[in-house]
Amino acid sequence: MKKGKKIGFFLASVFTISLLLALAWFVAAIFEGDPPTVKLEPLPEYISSAQNFRVTIKDKGRGLKSLVVTVEQTGRKVTLLEKRFPFKGLLNRQGLREQTIEFVLDPGALNLGQGRADVKVFARDYSRRNGGDGNLGLVEHKLVVDTIPPALRPVSRMNYVTVGGTGLLVYMASSDTRKSGIYVGELFFPGYRAGPSYPEDAHVCYFTIPYNLRRGYQLFLWAEDRAGNTSKVGFYYRVKRKRFRKERINITDTFLEKVLPYFSDYLQGHQGSDIEKFLWINRNLRKKNAQTFRELGQKSTNQQLWEGRWLRLKNAATMAHFGDQRLYYYKGRKVDQQVHLGVDLASLAHSKVPAANHGTVIFAGPLGIYGITVVLDHGQGLASVYSHLSQAMVEVGQEVKKGQVIGITGQTGLAGGDHLHFGVMVNGIFVNPIEWWDPHWIRDNVTRKLKLLASQ
Repeated sequence: MKKGKKIGFFLASVFTISLLLALAWFVAAIFEGDPPTVKLEPLPEYISSAQNFRVTIKDKGRGLKSLVVTVEQTGRKVTLLEKRFPFKGLLNRQGLREQTIEFVLDPGALNLGQGRADVKVFARDYSRRNGGDGNLGLVEHKLVVDTIPPALRPVSRMNYVTVGGTGLLVYMASSDTRKSGIYVGELFFPGYRAGPSYPEDAHVCYFTIPYNLRRGYQLFLWAEDRAGNTSKVGFYYRVKRKRFRKERINITDTFLEKVLPYFSDYLQGHQGSDIEKFLWINRNLRKKNAQTFRELGQKSTNQQLWEGRWLRLKNAATMAHFGDQRLYYYKGRKVDQQVHLGVDLASLAHSKVPAANHGTVIFAGPLGIYGITVVLDHGQGLASVYSHLSQAMVEVGQEVKKGQVIGITGQTGLAGGDHLHFGVMVNGIFVNPIEWWDPHWIRDNVTRKLKLLASQ
């Protein structure tokens, strides 16, 4: 073969191969097989009302062609969204790569029934595969339509509560209830299942009218189910007003010299006179300690741990009452005012302190103005507090029995002498302890109400 013909044959071969490669690339490009990716947000398990959704679709090949969103329920299909995207050229190298679109699923407007529904998102691209329909990206999300609020029914009809005291409402809540309880104004007190001895839907809720709550509040029973539906029901209650004592406390320099060294770690960086340091402790540290109690009181088990009358420190005199308005004077001038949120009990120095009832230790150690403190959880929002101890004899997590020694009285913290500061909390809010020492009060306000649940 002559040299010219060889070159021509070579060029023709190169051209043919190039053409075949280009054709193969073209065919591969327009018949690419990567489907669009689809992301649906959010993914709720339940839906009760109009819900906003967001769908994001992406394609790295020929570009996005169409998006269809449907909801299906018991053989019925409704199209929620349908959109087609323009084709941008034969090769579509600049085709639409990503799109985010929002849509609304409103079960009421769509007349969806109660129960399961399937949301499906279909995204196709401009590939020539599948007979020209393109590659399909699909996401399916199953959810439950629930637009019926939970059912609530108060069982106890006579609900009396004294300001600063404890109230109890027993009620029935439907099985789909996720959260329930009582609102006292803006304060929420969670309810709990009554326990295995009662019907499954039986609930209890301990609450209080705080001593400092302004009038004008309302009480109502509230519940929310798994889908977010809520119910609000009123119930009969009667609030008894209560007058609290006023007590004058004279602060002396001798007292300040005695108690301030205990708070040296807390006072680091605080300048000023001894009385200024005391006021910081009595105000700021007291608030911080109150927040700690609030948080501890909300860590309650679902089960009732206590049983019967609560125990009081033996052979102890009452030195201060719950709700006492304490007026602090220094050198004849009023310098502060605080409220005493417990009962001070004084017996012999270093007396053994019994657990007021069965419970679990949720705190044991120093706690600001309260000194060495033990807090017991008694379940269903109830807790007891033992403060100014010289020694705590239990550890966090320990289960204790009624009457078990949990500490020794002392004068740690902001205490002028050896005594026990005893408190009771309902969901982290202090209440008057004397009610829980009274077996007649427990019978009339707790035991009788719990018996009502057994017949439901």
